[in-house]
Amino acid sequence: MTLNDVFSWIDSHQESYLERLFEYLRMPSISAHGQGMTEVADYLQALLEKLGLRAEAVPTKGWPVLLGHYEKDPNALTVLLYGHYDVQPPDPLGAWDSPPFEPTLRNGRIYARGVGDNKGQHFAQLLALESLLDISGELPCNVIVMLEGEEEIGSPHLADFVKTHQDRLKADLVITSDGPVHDSGRATLMFGVRGIVSFELRAKGANRDLHSGNWGGVAPNPIWTLVHLLSTMKNIDGLVTIDGFYDDVLPPTPLELEALAKLPINVEGIKQNLGLKRLDAPAERPFYERLSLFPTLTINGFHAGYGGPGSKTVLPHEAFVKGDIRLVEAQTTQDIFAKLERHVARHAPEVEVIRLGAMEPSKTPLEHPFTQPLVKAIRHAQQEEPLLVPAMGGSLPDYVFTKLLGIPAFVVPYANADEANHAPNENLELRRFFKGIKTGAAMLIYLAAHVSGDTNKP
Repeated sequence: MTLNDVFSWIDSHQESYLERLFEYLRMPSISAHGQGMTEVADYLQALLEKLGLRAEAVPTKGWPVLLGHYEKDPNALTVLLYGHYDVQPPDPLGAWDSPPFEPTLRNGRIYARGVGDNKGQHFAQLLALESLLDISGELPCNVIVMLEGEEEIGSPHLADFVKTHQDRLKADLVITSDGPVHDSGRATLMFGVRGIVSFELRAKGANRDLHSGNWGGVAPNPIWTLVHLLSTMKNIDGLVTIDGFYDDVLPPTPLELEALAKLPINVEGIKQNLGLKRLDAPAERPFYERLSLFPTLTINGFHAGYGGPGSKTVLPHEAFVKGDIRLVEAQTTQDIFAKLERHVARHAPEVEVIRLGAMEPSKTPLEHPFTQPLVKAIRHAQQEEPLLVPAMGGSLPDYVFTKLLGIPAFVVPYANADEANHAPNENLELRRFFKGIKTGAAMLIYLAAHVSGDTNKP
């Protein structure tokens, strides 16, 4: 068996692969609403069993995690393939050009809720396993498939699941296919994600709204309380001024800076597209270093007082802010939460800090030994050199692999940059779906050859 044999097999089965993807996409699995979750878990367990994997839908305090094991040789490489079977709600339905759970092919794209995030991408991984098994009767290495059902609601039970089932998740590396490729359309290999803490700051004044003339300058205004507090948390130069905020931020490696410098970017085009006159401070910071190397403090919403037509001379009795902090590797959610709380206690002790959610950052070194076989596999399957991204700006639960299991984690996205995930008309380019199947097969073959030292393959 050669990779060209595998690719020819995949090309000859495109029609049947597409029909089966459509069948899967017709099954809603909305974790936020609990719609269809059990049915899809049962469907996936049956699919994994049909592939010849030892499969189980493992209960959690939320929705089940699907585990599938293929054991070739206890001494062979083990690759863990992660994905999630839950999807976002399809609202607003009126903004869809076709029903969200009736997959439609238009202009070379598949339109359906979950096709990019994440059903189409992990289904491509499963079809990669199937194609290898159909051709040779075996996989080139041990494989663990892990599909969770709560990623779209923050993976609240995943860490406990991983801690409880570490003996069933022993692997040498994990590969996630999720999210879009680079904005340029180039194939992408990502090595990390930023973490996140979400919070609310709540200020209260009197026990009811007051007349601003009768009580202004007498009763404290909770809006001003929050305004003054927020001004102590980030300065005009763009630096977060919470004590110790940057203490654990690691300096970039030369390889990281080199990789970031190679990422295509048109800053003026981005500003024009978004209607921006400038980027956020500090102005001199390179675009991708902002997203990959630095933590952020964001105000997501400020809610208080009167916002209706005309004016209302009111002194509001309460105000609240919702915000998030994106963390980079070596920062921890508990430490940053504690520093935020100490800062608020010092500058505005009457303000309540409410913790809303958190996810740790994660990073795998670019110089990891598995990098080169993965690059070769992507290059072979997609006929282009992949861009290397040290860390993406958003968050995924990769920390459960790098920090709890202690294994390297790589993200190899298959979706187009304009997949519209989480939005109406979510889509996946047809060619990228089939490239994803080929890439999944190539990665296993190249990784197995790398570990075995077989220089004749693939």
